[in-house]
Amino acid sequence: MTSMSRARVARRIAAGAAYGGGGVGLAGAAAVGLVLAEVQLARRRVGNGTSPHVPHADGLYGRTYAGPAVAPLRLTMLGDSTAAGQGVHRGGQTPGALLASGLAALAERPVELRTVATPGACSDDLDRQVALVLADPDPVPDICVIMVGANDVTHRMPPTRSVRHLASAVRRLRTAGAEVVVGTCPDLGTIEPVRQPLRWLARRASRQLAAAQTIGVVEQGGRTVSLGDLLGPEFAENPRELFGPDSYHPSAEGYATAAMAVLPSVCASLGLWPAEEERPDASRREGFLPVARAAAEAASEAGTEVAAAMPSGPRGPWALLKRRRRRRVPEQEPAPASPSS
Repeated sequence: MTSMSRARVARRIAAGAAYGGGGVGLAGAAAVGLVLAEVQLARRRVGNGTSPHVPHADGLYGRTYAGPAVAPLRLTMLGDSTAAGQGVHRGGQTPGALLASGLAALAERPVELRTVATPGACSDDLDRQVALVLADPDPVPDICVIMVGANDVTHRMPPTRSVRHLASAVRRLRTAGAEVVVGTCPDLGTIEPVRQPLRWLARRASRQLAAAQTIGVVEQGGRTVSLGDLLGPEFAENPRELFGPDSYHPSAEGYATAAMAVLPSVCASLGLWPAEEERPDASRREGFLPVARAAAEAASEAGTEVAAAMPSGPRGPWALLKRRRRRRVPEQEPAPASPSS
């Protein structure tokens, strides 16, 4: 699917989400019927991704920067098993811990991490997760990171419904005063046991949803980072290294790769990224684009950030597309045994 075609589909999905429609599908019923047996086989081979073990990672990071006059930044992880860190054995290997450690090092401030992400969650669980965050008696998080979408595709949730729940979550968090960065739907066509034609359909569905998610998130004042292609060539070329033992969830190295892609956007949303890197670089094909076109391009290239720019243009809202350079995530501290306050 071309970038322009993906932009048109993403606009239709996002419009359906905004205005209550639900008829835009990710794949035709006939195609789904043809690959039903393949879906069942793939599920048996990769497992259902519902292992209950998620390492505890919540607590205070960057303790060396702590002091009586230094309030910690508050980071909250929402979403599914990818946001929770399912598939690794130690809390310090989870994306939340990696992001908290990296943010603490770059901000030179301690970071308090809280995780409400739930393995197996679809986007409709974000309503519950956001309610947990906003019900907390502590201050609203400075930054919320959401990773969601894979289960929406595998459970065949209508994409308009998926985007509607995500956009609502971003709106509620932004209204409360939190910055929001969303890691969009990963490329499910890279799961090793999945064969053709399911692999092609999974890739198309994943990228369509990721592009539509971007439109919905940017329109509510959040930023997105594409994880799709990040989990593409790198995972396909190194499945034993970048996938965990179940061949479905990322390994520690895979989560570190994802965290490295998201960290610059987290820092930029808090005004912590170098000012010279905030200007679009034409040599890296960065710049201002209609939001649907930016969303479609981002869905095809990992680590690409899309953020709101001008409120409107000849073809609707515009966005800034950034292909941020990846930087090494600082070595994480061991996760504390219990949450710190």
